[in-house]
Amino acid sequence: MIVDAHLDIAWNALAEGRGFDQPVAPGYLVSRAALVEAGIGLVLATIYCAPAENRTLKTGFSYRTPREAHLMARAQAGYYAAVGLPLIVDRAGLERHLRGWRPGRLAAVLLMEGADPIEEPAQVKQWAEAGVRIVGPAWSRTRYSGGTGAPGGLTELGVELLRRMRRQGLILDLSHLAEAAVQDAFQAWTGPLMASHSNARALNPGDRQLSDATVAEVGRRGGVVGVSFFRRHLRSDGRPARLEDVVRHVRHLAGAAGGPEHVGLGTDNDGGFAAKDSPLRSLSRLPGLESMLRVHFSKRQVAGIMGGNWIEFLRRSLPA
Repeated sequence: MIVDAHLDIAWNALAEGRGFDQPVAPGYLVSRAALVEAGIGLVLATIYCAPAENRTLKTGFSYRTPREAHLMARAQAGYYAAVGLPLIVDRAGLERHLRGWRPGRLAAVLLMEGADPIEEPAQVKQWAEAGVRIVGPAWSRTRYSGGTGAPGGLTELGVELLRRMRRQGLILDLSHLAEAAVQDAFQAWTGPLMASHSNARALNPGDRQLSDATVAEVGRRGGVVGVSFFRRHLRSDGRPARLEDVVRHVRHLAGAAGGPEHVGLGTDNDGGFAAKDSPLRSLSRLPGLESMLRVHFSKRQVAGIMGGNWIEFLRRSLPA
């Protein structure tokens, strides 16, 4: 089973009109059928809302207030229910999915990317009851934290958010957090942590990637870093991304984290970019990554990178 730790399925459907149960849109990668064909059996499916002031994503599906973000996020949670994507909310549910899995079956763990839909920290409980199991406090800047292109640490609300998340047994996603916020999180957070879709800053400079020191701390705490397939996360020279670039980041992250057991996939495919900005032109080519990784890692280690490492992390981190 391949595991992809970051797919914006509901965003693609509601903001961009690329429905999950429709054929893959021309020039894009993700649909239910495409995931199944690639051998993907588990995804971390996001709830993502775009702030209106951000110019990176040109969309009318954006928010100006926490209330608007909340309503948009509720619509995305409802979309996953409407398309019948089973949500895994605890270890027992994960084990049931693993025991019954066969090619063609797909389930998801719900990840909130950017915490502005949580109108106040006390609302974390409601989102946990709605199925959210992982929260990344920022995308760009939020009321809780500095983020990509927006330096700054955790705010007072952010520290309280983490406290409420820990009380609900949630997982912290470091992806998109500004460097100061990462360091604040290391001080404030004692629960399970991960980076769903972040690459190596040593290979591709910029605040969107992770420093080796951060990767080392994620590894020390038993977390996993998912490699993003977005061209600008893989390389900085403007050239097209290739699967060799994915391998390069996997190798570096494995060294920085203390072993390949702390690295997985978090492709972010179709996360605001088309197939031309991914090393894949079709998800059916994803299993070919395994043979490329086998040049550098054992068969067991490659199985971990392709999915097993995320499964073991979730076994340790989801509520019992």
